[in-house]
Amino acid sequence: MAMNLSSGGGRRRGRGGRRAPMAEINVTPLVDVMLVLLIIFMVTAPLLVTGVPVELPESRANALDQKDEPIEIAIDKDGVTFIDGTEVGPADLPARLEEIAAAQDAKTPRQIMLRGDTSISYGQMMRVMGELNRAGLNSVSLVTTGSSGEN
Repeated sequence: MAMNLSSGGGRRRGRGGRRAPMAEINVTPLVDVMLVLLIIFMVTAPLLVTGVPVELPESRANALDQKDEPIEIAIDKDGVTFIDGTEVGPADLPARLEEIAAAQDAKTPRQIMLRGDTSISYGQMMRVMGELNRAGLNSVSLVTTGSSGEN
């Protein structure tokens, strides 16, 4: 905390009877507020991850270990396809997948994570998987949610 100690004692004032203005700012409250805000943002940032709302099927499979960030392809309940959160029309899907295939290394292909809503038809999922295969993207994983109970 900042303190202003004057050399004179009592009620005496210096020349002219005025006090000199205090030119110090107490930054402790500012730092406290900024630390609280930092903690709030650190806690809430992981919760703000937005994506395509897809109701995933359940599975008892284990999670995969990955080095690079995978490419996420999602099909929502209306059958609309998204690549990394960007909507892609059915006519544009083959070209986008070919771009992805051309940009990857042949020795270490990028992992494709395919998410499909439980309400879409099998044909819609197979259409996207067929386009992935045709583009040469064969490292595809189907994303599910963990099963809550064992059967």
